[in-house]
Amino acid sequence: MSIIDNRKAFHDYFIEDKYEAGLVLQGWEVKAIRAGRANIKESYVVIRAAEIFIVGMHITPLESASTHITTDPTRTRKLLLHAEEIAKLIGKVERAGYALVPLDLHYTKGRIKISVGLAKGKKQFDKRETEKERDWEREKARLIRAKG
Repeated sequence: MSIIDNRKAFHDYFIEDKYEAGLVLQGWEVKAIRAGRANIKESYVVIRAAEIFIVGMHITPLESASTHITTDPTRTRKLLLHAEEIAKLIGKVERAGYALVPLDLHYTKGRIKISVGLAKGKKQFDKRETEKERDWEREKARLIRAKG
């Protein structure tokens, strides 16, 4: 069950592989995400010291958040992956020129997970070509509906 999608990632990148990662969150963050107050559009994933972090993910705190906790909406959050997955990702990102992009935030068995995509950047003409294909598919469907 998806909470938030990052459609911009599919527009800007070719997604080669997808990985599901857990997030290290605080209690107020979980409550805010369940209320739909998260944004991953401007966020990105970095690798530091053989660990993976998401930077720039914005979680707006609820009004009923505890007063003794200081809330930081854009703090860097750690992602939880298996060691062999992290090693594979480090190799691809450093050698092959790939980027790690957050794709969506979703629930798996009641837990909040994030899908991270191994992506290669699109050039401007690739983006235009994708848009032309999408328009043609839409036009084709419209013509078939009009005939039937």
